[in-house]
Amino acid sequence: MQNVKTTKWFLELPSVLAAVTIEEPLEEDINKLDPKSKAHEIESLDMRKDHNFIADVVERTAPAVVYIEIKDSRRKDYFGKPATLSNGSGFIVKEDGLILTNAHVVVSRPYARVHVKLYDGRTFEGYVEDVDVRTDLATIRIPCENLPVLRLGTSAHVRPGEWVVAMGSPLSLANTITVGVVSSINRASEELGLHGKQMEYIQTDAAITFGNSGGPLVNLDGVVVGINSMKVTSGISFAIPIDYGKKFLKAAEERKVMEGKTSWFGTKKKQDVSLSKGRYMGVTMLPLSPQLMHELQVRGSDLAADVTHGVLIWKVVVGSPAHSGGLLPGDVVTAVNGEPVVVAEDIYEALKQPGNLVLDVSRKREKMKLTIAPENP
Repeated sequence: MQNVKTTKWFLELPSVLAAVTIEEPLEEDINKLDPKSKAHEIESLDMRKDHNFIADVVERTAPAVVYIEIKDSRRKDYFGKPATLSNGSGFIVKEDGLILTNAHVVVSRPYARVHVKLYDGRTFEGYVEDVDVRTDLATIRIPCENLPVLRLGTSAHVRPGEWVVAMGSPLSLANTITVGVVSSINRASEELGLHGKQMEYIQTDAAITFGNSGGPLVNLDGVVVGINSMKVTSGISFAIPIDYGKKFLKAAEERKVMEGKTSWFGTKKKQDVSLSKGRYMGVTMLPLSPQLMHELQVRGSDLAADVTHGVLIWKVVVGSPAHSGGLLPGDVVTAVNGEPVVVAEDIYEALKQPGNLVLDVSRKREKMKLTIAPENP
């Protein structure tokens, strides 16, 4: 049996996860072959070199992708360790330990701690340096120097039909990627029901999961064109254009110079990161616009045909009041305490009032009522 050099990548095409093993014959084995076989092997190697463009992108960019975990210092899991509130991905944008990610990955509860795991296996406790909930962006700082960074491109140059790679580190698994094409480059926030954000999103069929949320969306040059945000259903995912990310980084640097180095929570300065005066529920929501509901129904999702408004529960924090009350990712909340829900602000307003929340929920074409007991901030 010939000696072989083996390289493994995890490649997730839309709705398909496959472990791809590439076996490359060693040079000495090729030299032992007859001239005809040798020419065939060399041609085969050239073909792999020319067409494995996704593996080339991953090889160049993966070292700058990190795994982020938010721990609650007041709660313990089954093993007696701090309970995990949320997790996601991010990517290094400065050699001195500055990481860009989604705000919904890191902002959840007071008494939280940020843990970051690098590609090489090292783990650091960091702190949230800046947050912009409107654009769903945040920066994390870790005490580490000379780190690999990703190059930030210009999302305005992205074209529909262009190949992109959504990278992330779900559950601390390195080199987990999804591949797809850009479906739309100017999905307005109003189209998605995200009122008040005044943003446009990149729509792609590359699956963006909880794990790679906050990670980079890169083109085939390995340049970041977006920040992975959310997956609505199979074939419909959204990323924040990197142009918004660059504006956020510039504004954050200016605030840092004006106000001095501060943190939202962590080792530098402990602060309450409950960004609203309302109570805590523990969900990430996406309002359902008519356009989005139409796309979901056309693609054969479980959304009931009679649902005309509501918010889609995209993520539920384990151990949160929403989780304890039975709310699941994929549920659609159509009313709270008897009042119709059209946008996420309707639920946030209800959280500012005392008492439990009675939610009308549509789940896989079934209707039900759930009672949630929110926690005080």
